[in-house]
Amino acid sequence: LFPLIPPSMEFNYCIFILYSQVLKAKNFSHWKGEQQMYKLDIGWPKAPEYFTGQTFCVAVDSLHGLVYVGQRGDNVPKVLVFSEEGYFLHSWNDTVEMPHGIFVWNTETGSSVWLTDVGTGKYGHTVKQYSPLGKLLQVLGTPGNAGSSLIPLQFDQPADIFVEATGEMYVVDGDGGMNNRLLKLSDDYKELWLTGTNGSGIGQFKIPHSVTVDAFGRVWVADRGNKRIQVFDKVTGEWLGSWNGCFSEDGPYSVRFTADYKYLIVAQLNINRLAILAAPPVGSIGDCAIVHSVQLADETKPHLVDVDMKSGAVYVAEIGAQQVQKYVPL
Repeated sequence: LFPLIPPSMEFNYCIFILYSQVLKAKNFSHWKGEQQMYKLDIGWPKAPEYFTGQTFCVAVDSLHGLVYVGQRGDNVPKVLVFSEEGYFLHSWNDTVEMPHGIFVWNTETGSSVWLTDVGTGKYGHTVKQYSPLGKLLQVLGTPGNAGSSLIPLQFDQPADIFVEATGEMYVVDGDGGMNNRLLKLSDDYKELWLTGTNGSGIGQFKIPHSVTVDAFGRVWVADRGNKRIQVFDKVTGEWLGSWNGCFSEDGPYSVRFTADYKYLIVAQLNINRLAILAAPPVGSIGDCAIVHSVQLADETKPHLVDVDMKSGAVYVAEIGAQQVQKYVPL
């Protein structure tokens, strides 16, 4: 088309500018002009007075429409259970000291709730499995004793857990204790691989705080103290890359993928923000790109999040506000 344009410098300049703007809109509007992606569900929960402690973690059972909340405090129930509509159902308190991370594991035969306990009492330094009604099914670690041993298995303030459908699990250990490591365990709780020591180098951690797995065989870890996310191969434990360009203001506290695995939801506690990052499908990790953010109220302090893999709703456990809030996709 360009040979047909009259030889006018002014006209050519206008065409060039217009053409440039079209290309810019085509290539970058998805990143820079992203519309609002979520809105707060002001009706969830129906009775917020059930939050009576500091809400540290939340997990969604997308299959059964349940939401589990872990909270801390004296004489408060440690685990609360709500429906996805926001109705309080029940709670439990037995054998839980200081919940930090929580995860729902669904199988063909049923569902269970895994919880990390960072307490220093007789139940602490453990990763525990419960029935949906709160019956203790399994304890990993040495209750009440912090350590680094693999035989027997020991933890020191384990921060978070992710369990695959196969029963293989990933644990980040710990939340400020002697360990700074990522473990993969088999379905019979034996070490498959381990990576991480205290430090800022490749594969090292300063408070590995949250862990999740994507649909492409990669393990994502919120390396909170180093203000970065590190990525590993889920089969071998090989380091694949890291993201640090988005976290100069505050490190990532939580990592969870959206239901379509196109975005990564990251909580940043000290700046009261949820960052939505574009997730690379395959190949190079590259560096991070924030496509949208949700600015929360001052002193909300979002700690850990979870995503309903059916509806896409994002649940945020907020220590400062002592509540869990639900954000629904638009």
